[in-house]
Amino acid sequence: MSSNGIADKVAIVGMGCTSFGELWHKSTDDLIVDSVQECLDGLPIEKDEIDAYWLGTVGSGQSGLTLSRPLSIDYKPVTRVENFCATGSEAFRNACYAVASGAYDRVMAVGVEKLKDSGYSGLLRNDPPSDGTAPELSMTAPAAFSLLDPAYCVKHGVDPVDMRAAMTHVAYKNHLNGASNPKAQYRAEVSRETIEGAPKVAGRLGIFDCSGVSDGAASAMIVRAEDALRYTDTPIYVKALSLTSGPGRGAMDPSYDYASLPEVVRSAKDAYAQAGITDPRSELSLAEVHDCFTPTEIVLMEELGFSPEGQAWKEMLAGEFDAEGSLPINIDGGLKSFGHPVGASGLRMLYEAWLQLRGNAGSRQLSDPHRALTHNLGGRPGACVSFVAIVGNELD
Repeated sequence: MSSNGIADKVAIVGMGCTSFGELWHKSTDDLIVDSVQECLDGLPIEKDEIDAYWLGTVGSGQSGLTLSRPLSIDYKPVTRVENFCATGSEAFRNACYAVASGAYDRVMAVGVEKLKDSGYSGLLRNDPPSDGTAPELSMTAPAAFSLLDPAYCVKHGVDPVDMRAAMTHVAYKNHLNGASNPKAQYRAEVSRETIEGAPKVAGRLGIFDCSGVSDGAASAMIVRAEDALRYTDTPIYVKALSLTSGPGRGAMDPSYDYASLPEVVRSAKDAYAQAGITDPRSELSLAEVHDCFTPTEIVLMEELGFSPEGQAWKEMLAGEFDAEGSLPINIDGGLKSFGHPVGASGLRMLYEAWLQLRGNAGSRQLSDPHRALTHNLGGRPGACVSFVAIVGNELD
């Protein structure tokens, strides 16, 4: 897979993000308006002056009307996109390409999801098979991702006790990171004993190994890179955008090991080529990755090229991906602390990159970051889509 990329052709000049959580007092419209207002705050532009909009949502609305109505942006081009858990990132990707193509000068990407009111628990499938489909194809998301744990242990010869400790560290780290984040859904540290003693959901995954269900929205304002300083003194520039959709035949392929995510490898390789990155571990300042379940984050460290194969569990336990580690992962708290309002998560990850690269992350602020990676994984092991973005605070 290869692509030409749009490195340094477009820039983000504004972002907004609501608090995530059980927002019973907020409607989908409220979340959209709140995130867009924060995004435009301080920018010399009104929403009516934006040329086009992209909306990412899985189930909180249909068509561009979901966005145009609450924003009162009559007769603007609004495109709604959906691509599993990469939906918010997909809205961002398409919006960036629209500016890079020259079709528009100023666009906005918005991601939103209102899951709590829908009654969605994340533990039931809304499309249970009734046609004799094999059980492995009808598993819930926790059940499907729980397979990464034993499969990784078998593939790499890891003692299950050590793998359990590494999974616990992922949950401990991400809840610790999110404890001081005012926009996170869960803002409390969780002890290792509590994580390991929590009721089981699937396999060895307990409650604290799984991301929660939440509501939220996030937005990004995108312009041509050469115009960015007209809007802000501190834009961030898009270095790479890569999306891959896998073959989706893992459950039927006897060679698939359930310990790898080849879609992630492909999207990362393409993104690094676009951005000119040869050693992501040393060239990136931080990464926001799709920690939907704790073993997922461990496997992602290898598929994104941050850890040698079979070593991520060990490096996780050594603190290499802690806030003070060599490559901070999910320093905002990740899905574990924010929950996962599907259409908003990708843009929420980008929001943390926006804060960090501009030096606005408060108590979480890293020392002199230059490049950040965000990653979404949609679907399940053996049948998924993967998205990788890389952004930086300087033109190359």
